[in-house]
Amino acid sequence: MNKQLQQIIHIPPNPPVPPTHQSTEKVYAALIEPKHANTIIRRLNQIAPLQNLQHLKRIQKKQLEGGKPELYVVLCLASENETQSDRMPPDVEDIVNSYHLTPFITEVNKFAALSKEEWEEQCKLWPTSYHPPTYNIPGITGFSEEDSKAVFNFMKSTVELAKSGDHLIVNAAMIVDPLFGQIIASACDEVCSWHTGTSKAKTETCGFKQLEGFTSHVDANITTEDITFLSNGSANNLQQFYKAVSCLNPWWFAQQSFHSSPCYCHPLRHAAIVAIEASAARDRHLFPASGHNEKSYGVDCNSSSSGSLAKRQRVNLENVKNSGEQDANTEGSNSLGRPYLCTGYDIYLIWEPCAMCAMALVHQRIRRIFYALPNPETGALGSVHRLQGEKSLNHHYAVFRVVMPELEFPVER
Repeated sequence: MNKQLQQIIHIPPNPPVPPTHQSTEKVYAALIEPKHANTIIRRLNQIAPLQNLQHLKRIQKKQLEGGKPELYVVLCLASENETQSDRMPPDVEDIVNSYHLTPFITEVNKFAALSKEEWEEQCKLWPTSYHPPTYNIPGITGFSEEDSKAVFNFMKSTVELAKSGDHLIVNAAMIVDPLFGQIIASACDEVCSWHTGTSKAKTETCGFKQLEGFTSHVDANITTEDITFLSNGSANNLQQFYKAVSCLNPWWFAQQSFHSSPCYCHPLRHAAIVAIEASAARDRHLFPASGHNEKSYGVDCNSSSSGSLAKRQRVNLENVKNSGEQDANTEGSNSLGRPYLCTGYDIYLIWEPCAMCAMALVHQRIRRIFYALPNPETGALGSVHRLQGEKSLNHHYAVFRVVMPELEFPVER
């Protein structure tokens, strides 16, 4: 296991813009004496505020050989068709004349950086500020060693879930309460299952065999090394090998023939959807007398902050069990209050979810999503779309990709 290659990568709400494609704005700048910097900046902020460039720092500091600093200041905006001979606002010209400055026109970034990498590139042009849209969700600005270990362990468990059973090639999902490190529900794809469908949601994951003829899609000469979780691995190859993964190939079930197979088929039962159903079944089991009209269901629709952990009334399973033994009517468990959907919970997925699953997780108020492999065809959280950055939604979660190169899937030879 190479721990140095393990990474938890934040997927920002908006795609990063290459430095060569970032919009720029022309401004007047000038070299100033360090001793006059405070006076000049205070005056410029009054007469020529950079209202549409809040991310831009007014001062650029350059270190010369020998340790002597040089300070450059943004004086004011310049029009696209202006040249150095054009006039600046009179008040700015007064500052230029008073301090004997030599103005010049330069370019700065027009918009704030959307990622740390983009911010680093912007600063090469002119210093800017970077404020990641955290929604107050832990992990966006980095994970502690303890938290990182927990994330990797839960992802390993999710991978083992996907590998359970013989010849299993499906997605897996695991909903986790990060406050107690407790697995709430787990599931695999159930689009095509050899198990008879029931109305009872599954809280334990079932194994699903490969459909007959599916092995014809897999090259017998492919080795496990070809489909490892390497960050530089080919996602297109992975999709070719795992055609039965619902989020990768939503219409795969329709291309199969089931007339001779004792299975049932449901196109919407992706791993995330089944896990959500299992989580709801768990809540109904722990709170059997809680009705849909219960006032405790009310919650702020923007409850994606860390404060949502307090809003969600959590359940200690041992206490609920003991309460149930003492009172057959489960009054003890009802007194705890039924939790609101999956508020404050995390979900771990092998593959990046499709738009349907990503929206279902929005409605469930999931706090963070972790996935191991991108979904280049239908991925809704970084590969094709970025629903986590859709401003019209009433809930936003944080999305992370967990890179674990040591994890492999077995391939039938």
